[in-house]
Amino acid sequence: MTLFLAELVGTSILIILGVGVCAGVSLKKSKSNNSGWVVITFGWGLAVAMGAYAVGQYSGAHLNPALTLAFALSGDLAWNLVPTYIIAQIIGAFIGAVIVYFQYLPHWKETKDQVAILDTFATSPAIPHLFGNFISEVIGTFVLVLGIFAIGANEFANGLNPFIVGFLIVSIGMSLGGTTGYAINPARDFGPRLAHALLPIPNKGKSNWGYAWIPIVGPIVGALLASVFYNWAFQSQFLAGSWFVLIGSAIIFVVIYAITKKNSVEKSDINIVK
Repeated sequence: MTLFLAELVGTSILIILGVGVCAGVSLKKSKSNNSGWVVITFGWGLAVAMGAYAVGQYSGAHLNPALTLAFALSGDLAWNLVPTYIIAQIIGAFIGAVIVYFQYLPHWKETKDQVAILDTFATSPAIPHLFGNFISEVIGTFVLVLGIFAIGANEFANGLNPFIVGFLIVSIGMSLGGTTGYAINPARDFGPRLAHALLPIPNKGKSNWGYAWIPIVGPIVGALLASVFYNWAFQSQFLAGSWFVLIGSAIIFVVIYAITKKNSVEKSDINIVK
């Protein structure tokens, strides 16, 4: 199996099971409808574990562009392989979401709530606040990547690592996921969001592309910062490119904060006029 096919298949499995559990919980007349957040977090944790078990021996089962970039920064993956991994992950995520669409084919028509339909595919904030939402994705992905590096540094029984990573996903979902739906993976959000936009889903609304850059930029920043921190704090080495990551991240934080502040002032002015 090639690296490209491994990441495509692994990410497809991840999305089939992850978006699948969201569909089961969100869509009307599903037997798991309204079964709750705990079901979703465990569903996503097991989805990551199954994707990793399927293709880990071939590609390392990144299944996440942010994780791929973190491994490349740390020297665990050649930079020339990054495009192969990321393109495969995005295509795999799209394919997985399309499969979920067919799995729940009669349930879309029964579901009138446009927000519930979009939430099946993509993430959205509980409280729209660009800077706060961005920070949530940065922190969630930072914990994910730091946890994966730490898990890799420990010895477990043969074949147990993907299962432990799955529980890391459950923990992040339960502890940190309530703010934005914890994308912590650009492909996980972008691929299914694109599927939502293109598929002939009854009762669907807009795909909320205005928010879509947050679950892309936030996880990338969080993953790169985690890679820099882990190698500095745990491995006593300052990676080449670390200053670029730190300065670039600081600039992104400032820009997003300024945008959020501007939007807040504009909304306040509108309310005063009203």
